[in-house]
Amino acid sequence: MRILLRAAVLVTIFVALAAGAWRLHKSRTHQLFTELVTRVETSDSLVALTFDDGPSSHTDSVLAILASRDARATFFVVGAAIESNPNDARRIVDQGHELGNHSYSHQRLVLRGPSFVRGEISSTDSLIHSVGQVEQPFFRPPYGKRLVVLPWILSRQGRPVVLWDLEPDSYPEIAASPDRIIEQVMDGVRPGSVILLHTETAARVAQRAALGQLIDRLRSEGYRLTTLRQLLSSQGSPPAAHF
Repeated sequence: MRILLRAAVLVTIFVALAAGAWRLHKSRTHQLFTELVTRVETSDSLVALTFDDGPSSHTDSVLAILASRDARATFFVVGAAIESNPNDARRIVDQGHELGNHSYSHQRLVLRGPSFVRGEISSTDSLIHSVGQVEQPFFRPPYGKRLVVLPWILSRQGRPVVLWDLEPDSYPEIAASPDRIIEQVMDGVRPGSVILLHTETAARVAQRAALGQLIDRLRSEGYRLTTLRQLLSSQGSPPAAHF
């Protein structure tokens, strides 16, 4: 009986830890170690547009939309994609935008060892510097997933985990419609928002179609678009979030 009781206690503890880890690895508000950035606390009407997963054959069309409106943005790029499209990555920097690190392989960096995670970060850092960006890039984990190892490594490097507070692509019924993408952002935007769009893959036609109108709508409401680095430096970054 005593053995069964101990086994039940151990199972209960294991289930509780697993459930806690599951909630933590996808949390938008809590994490172990280092700073967690989802938006910036500011009264200034600044927002950051961010794009994940490039560079790609669609980067030029996104850059053209931004250039036509003299808007700046942050591109969280994948190391392997830089190797395949170095000129597109270089154009992002040359046109005054910012590159962020979105890992080398775009694999989930959960339940991975320190050497693998460091390699995903450092190899992409090197590629970003090779196309002309001097500043250390911010890091955004693939799918927003992280647990212990990734935040711990970034904390040792003095770097935050960067997520977002608005992602209209998360909802299939919204992601398929340019008008609904725009309305979703406009309904939730506030000073200091970090907006995530996926414009770099062939399937994201609606996101690319929405981009120009979205910039126009944000500006019509008095918002100014800037890079993530400029947004953070304008009022200072928010305090670190810990679990």
